[in-house]
Amino acid sequence: MDTPTRTPNTASSRLEIEPGYQSGFANEFATEALPGALPEGRNSPQRAAYGLYAEQLSGTAFTAPRGHNRRSWLYRIRPAAVHKPFTLLPSERLVANFAEVPPTPPNQLRWDALPMPTEPTDFVDGWITMAGNGSAEAMNGCAIHLYAANRSMKDRFFYNADGELLIVPQEGRLHIATELGRLDVEPFEIAVIPRGVRFAVNLPDGAARGYICENFGALLRLPDLGPIGSNGLANPRDFLTPHAAYEDREGDFELVAKMNGNLWRADIGHSPLDVVAWHGNYAPYKYDLRRFNTIGSISFDHPDPSIFLVLQSQSDTPGVDTIDFVIFPPRWLAAEDTFRPPWFHRNVASEFMGLVHGVYDAKAEGFVPGGASLHNCMSGHGPDADTFEKASHGDTSTPKKVGDTMAFMFETRTLIKPTRFALETAQLQANYYECWQGLKKHFNPEQR
Repeated sequence: MDTPTRTPNTASSRLEIEPGYQSGFANEFATEALPGALPEGRNSPQRAAYGLYAEQLSGTAFTAPRGHNRRSWLYRIRPAAVHKPFTLLPSERLVANFAEVPPTPPNQLRWDALPMPTEPTDFVDGWITMAGNGSAEAMNGCAIHLYAANRSMKDRFFYNADGELLIVPQEGRLHIATELGRLDVEPFEIAVIPRGVRFAVNLPDGAARGYICENFGALLRLPDLGPIGSNGLANPRDFLTPHAAYEDREGDFELVAKMNGNLWRADIGHSPLDVVAWHGNYAPYKYDLRRFNTIGSISFDHPDPSIFLVLQSQSDTPGVDTIDFVIFPPRWLAAEDTFRPPWFHRNVASEFMGLVHGVYDAKAEGFVPGGASLHNCMSGHGPDADTFEKASHGDTSTPKKVGDTMAFMFETRTLIKPTRFALETAQLQANYYECWQGLKKHFNPEQR
């Protein structure tokens, strides 16, 4: 962990300033938007500077081992408890208990991109649950959502009590103003918003679309590198956490909460993004996927996709994760006299894939940016017929660059159950199975 550093930022309106960032993954950060707002030598002084309130935000159990314990101390204008009672906000677009979805087919599934809304829709209203497993109530598993929005959140704020949010933009930038500072995120970057952190999303490009993995379980972390050594994959220094920046606004605002899959709303008379200073290691962060240091074979055979692992949520079983976030970025293929694309395979794990940009090298047609696919436990999949033919007869004597692409995968140890929407939407490609029907029989017992 880094030694805490105090970083002043005197701007008072987060919507008008350019954000600054602190570098490192889950570091012990210390940042203040007004000089002296952070107390010295204690977390909860009798009277905090500037008339602020001290409030602890805990993301793990108090007694979690020090290396896993995540919490931050916030120094804010009003405590988070100051709001009117919540009332239910009906929504049929979200699912959090996957014991109640339709039976999961063993078919390979693929979807076109979610269309942009035709009515004004902000980030929260633009979610639709595609699949998941476990439940928010049991704090185990995940939900996978798509989002499509065309309106900024105006005087509206949101927090999720069900899990942390891994946001993967595909089209359109997101300005995410959080309690602990602002993240500016664009396609090819990701943002992670911890469980409970309040935020609002503005759309500088007028519309945005992308993917969300809602993690109900253990916090996302960087994987151990094992035989790879001390460097490679996602480097900790490239994860960016915002400096403190606050809003001091009063008015008629709405606070939306997500708890056990349901949305709730409450009136609140001030902006909840009023944290003037904070310190700790429980905070939102972003990461540029283009900084991922890809590892690959320089001899023969295609390695397992675990070499593309960015973040993981660990389970109670060593070596088996609840969630793996894997990317397939631009890279060189140098393996000689081998089949270079991903091989045909069946996994005990289940894979939900998305495409941010370009073409995925195992699918020549049909897998489009903004689209998605689901290959569940033991469902056979792999390159389509056209990709197989080209790779089987291509020249492997020279390296080849897979460029202008960015695909990713949410992989889980348990079945990913599609929702009724996912199984019935017009975006579901009914002919997806046909991409393998053209695979020819080459077997000849008389010829090796």
